Amino acid sequence: MGADRFRPAWAEIDLDAVRHNVSLVGQLAGPRTKVCAVVKADGYGHGAVPIARAALEAGASWLAVALVEEGVALRDAGVDAPVLVLSEPPSGAMEAVVEHQLTTTVATRGGVAALAAAARRAGSEQPVPVHVKVDTGMHRVGVASEDVAELAAAAVAAGLRFEGLWTHLAVAEDPAEEARAFTSEQLTRFDAALAAVRRAGHRPDVVHVANSAGLIAHPASRFDLVRVGIALYGILPDERLGPVLTELTGGRSLRPVLSLRSRISAVRDLPAGARPSYGRRRPLPEDARVATVPLGYADGVPRRLFDAGVAVLVGGRRRPLAGTVTMDQVVVDCGPPGRWPVAVGDEVVLLGRQGDEEVTAAEWAEGLGTIPYEVVCGIGARVPRVTVGRAPG
Repeated sequence: MGADRFRPAWAEIDLDAVRHNVSLVGQLAGPRTKVCAVVKADGYGHGAVPIARAALEAGASWLAVALVEEGVALRDAGVDAPVLVLSEPPSGAMEAVVEHQLTTTVATRGGVAALAAAARRAGSEQPVPVHVKVDTGMHRVGVASEDVAELAAAAVAAGLRFEGLWTHLAVAEDPAEEARAFTSEQLTRFDAALAAVRRAGHRPDVVHVANSAGLIAHPASRFDLVRVGIALYGILPDERLGPVLTELTGGRSLRPVLSLRSRISAVRDLPAGARPSYGRRRPLPEDARVATVPLGYADGVPRRLFDAGVAVLVGGRRRPLAGTVTMDQVVVDCGPPGRWPVAVGDEVVLLGRQGDEEVTAAEWAEGLGTIPYEVVCGIGARVPRVTVGRAPG
């Protein structure tokens, strides 16, 4: 263990699982549809650069980020694949877009003007590409459907290359009838916007709508490119889509990429009725060997896990927390002393598989009243990411 990893706690990132997930996505998307790996938010907390490299090696053609800074970080790491910035950047960021050959989204005339001006200042020999985002009902960012042809024309008139047209689905993961109807409505609005653009004489090379949920549940959303976020990391956008995915891929399933692991730093035997940790929240129901594990809420292990009753894995067995999650540590009820071997240095799995048992991000999310995206993105920066599996070539 190096000097930067004194504390025995780490997030294990399985690059072979990334490759597997890209392969599965490619199978589902079909040979004519390209895969865009979404690596924003430092690869959903997994590490953007190794995830990007593994995804590209496995067949992804594009990458996507939320911020210009994230795209620049990929370029600085030597990643040269097309990188799409998913929201229109501030005008002051457009020079960096041009300099680092990023492909940005635009949704306003101001954004078009700022990018065109940055391209002129840089003396770009080739027209700088843009993707126009259409608001089809999510109402977060994007140009109104009725204005999309006009914005595309403005981009072309400004000397930019109108490369892509896209939108984002708001409830594609929800199988309820109302949600499916809304997704169909979004697709209808997008089709109308695309038709208007084509009638105006513009032919974007890359048309894209599908996110992970759209890819699985709405085949009509696949178009030229699918933007795969949560599925890239081996997590379903909604657990109800699992059987759908399995059926569509001939029995295949996603493989989680991240596991959160640590080692026991201390053990003590306590009598029934003892109340470990802050607040002395709950008495032990019987004599117990209690293990201290050096991960806490500063690392992305929420305090609410204790009340939610989420277990951890010790010796391949699910064991409950013995008290409130603290900033740097948790305590685990490992059962009656002597029933199972438990010692300092034993591995503890908070997220992931150990033996025949597994704790998933979806399990945490259900107990916490949130979504798996927030769980994995919340793993703190002070937890080292350790890659396993074949390193990208």
